[in-house]
Amino acid sequence: MPIGAIAQAGNQVFELVRRLRSELKVNTTCGASNVSFGLPQRSGINNAFLPMLVAAGMTSAIVNPLHPELVQAIRAGDVLTGVDDGCTSWIKAYKTPSAEGNNSRDQRRRRRRV
Repeated sequence: MPIGAIAQAGNQVFELVRRLRSELKVNTTCGASNVSFGLPQRSGINNAFLPMLVAAGMTSAIVNPLHPELVQAIRAGDVLTGVDDGCTSWIKAYKTPSAEGNNSRDQRRRRRRV
């Protein structure tokens, strides 16, 4: 349901997914961009919609994995809902080189040994 045509479409989808998960214990798959059909800057809506669906209980989505902002939003949703326990997937995806021991102190030590 596109949100531009039906103002409560988002809330209806969240409630449906929540009930499917809690009452019937079934998995759900949603097409992420359907909700924003016909609106400008669709990616902003999609990036907010997916983590909210994760929180409602959605188990999979049809998305474009080449949109890094969308992937990050999904990962953030997983962190905030406890799906990514210990934030291990988030850390693996976004750790900085200094977190891996490649900080300037380690580089100075290597230079001295050479």
